[in-house]
Amino acid sequence: MKTYLECIPCFFKQALEASKLSGASSKVQKKILDEVALSLPKFSLSSSPPEMARIVHAIVKKITGKDDPYAKVKEKSNNLALKVYPRLKKKVACSKDKLLTAIELAIAGNIIDYGVKNSLNVKKEIDKILKKENKTLKKENKSIFNYAKFKREIKKAKTILYLADNAGEVVFDRILIEEIKRTYKTKNIIYAIKGKPIINDALEKDALKAGISKYAKIVSSGLSAPGTILSLCSKEFLKTFKQADMIISKGQGNFEALSDSKGPMFFLFIAKCPVVAKDVKCKLGDIILLRLG
Repeated sequence: MKTYLECIPCFFKQALEASKLSGASSKVQKKILDEVALSLPKFSLSSSPPEMARIVHAIVKKITGKDDPYAKVKEKSNNLALKVYPRLKKKVACSKDKLLTAIELAIAGNIIDYGVKNSLNVKKEIDKILKKENKTLKKENKSIFNYAKFKREIKKAKTILYLADNAGEVVFDRILIEEIKRTYKTKNIIYAIKGKPIINDALEKDALKAGISKYAKIVSSGLSAPGTILSLCSKEFLKTFKQADMIISKGQGNFEALSDSKGPMFFLFIAKCPVVAKDVKCKLGDIILLRLG
């Protein structure tokens, strides 16, 4: 997905939010925003938003000296999500279609996204998900929710690459991974996290804390970008990416970075910004299970 002019204000919001979390003074915050502004003329709108966001957050890190401004936020997100894990499991266990419910919950967990929602209240967002426990989260729309195709392809796939998105959300990913392993015990699932801190994206320690390693092999993409930018990934990860029979791609950032890529890929996310909703041809707030190509 290309970058739209409407994306540019979001880059400044992200820079300001990260600067504040880093403890930067107003003077330093202004310096960061000035440098972000200077970087914009060099950036091509034909590139994906995660490519620009990578530059923005590198500027914040360079000026503040803080490598992981969202460290405490991620820890809090993981802890809150783990507290509700038993309720999520119960919802799946009581469902007539357990795989569908696990998918819905994994997508619902995508609401934990500081890249889109500045000053996110994680507890409030998780409470919203739990209040919908007795409701079907999706609307039947085959153009944006390809469940039948997902079931067909997951049944055939031997190796599944699952691209992680955010901390906290990793617990919701575990729900889906557990259900896949329960239904198809022989599936080889690989869970890819970021190589270095970027916004609140999941790192290896977040995946380990969520218990992902019990059900999937954890690997690093080698990236420090809020989306899987293939040209910047490690050679080892690219080999895994190309050899996967099926790819489950979580989050808007991964959609923005990979929507023009070829492969057996399903995008799972909530449409949280008008630009992405327009690109997908859906409504803001829709939950997406999309197979392109």
